[in-house]
Amino acid sequence: MSECQIDHIAVTSPSLEKGAQFIKQRLGVMPEAGGAHPRMGTHNLLVSLGESLYLEVIAPDPAAPSPDRPRWFALDNLHPDSPPALSAWVARTTDINAAAYASLEPLGNIESMSRGTLNWLITIPANGSIPLDGVGPALIEWHTDIHPASKLQDLGLSLNRLEIFHPDPARVSRFISSIGLDGPISLLPPAYGEAPHLVAHINTPHGICKLSNI
Repeated sequence: MSECQIDHIAVTSPSLEKGAQFIKQRLGVMPEAGGAHPRMGTHNLLVSLGESLYLEVIAPDPAAPSPDRPRWFALDNLHPDSPPALSAWVARTTDINAAAYASLEPLGNIESMSRGTLNWLITIPANGSIPLDGVGPALIEWHTDIHPASKLQDLGLSLNRLEIFHPDPARVSRFISSIGLDGPISLLPPAYGEAPHLVAHINTPHGICKLSNI
């Protein structure tokens, strides 16, 4: 099985406008235009975190018809006043079938998706939830010669580390090993009363900034 790497992190938002302002306030940059995902009724904005890693702001697309299925990344659970939050991450592999088969956690069905000229395979739970109690990744296999992050403007941002807070870090560690994931990830138990959650530490020209979903 080929190794997996962090491909992108996802900030969910009830609208792209709110998500863009959230990124501007937290990271000091405005995201670039992305595109629409016709099968999911969503659209996105993007920020480079390196040549093969990026941040995605994703929201329901009000101009698109509602899909005949739950949207990914639990977007259907958002309300108009829900705050933008770091809610998901995606791990890249060159063999999604092998990685999904090896995974110790159910990651969903492997489905074909597109955005403009980009095409890929991705794992999506049938109910649109985020795996592993809300902290597990989707797996992605790009069908493009050039990673989409390489086309984004370099704003001096990069991922320092991704922290995964889960009451059973050993379980998460076993899962990460099962898919051969390599990357700057820390596994930690949440504080008393906290739900499982993600925290991304982002290197910026002004120092390290944090994104979270709590």
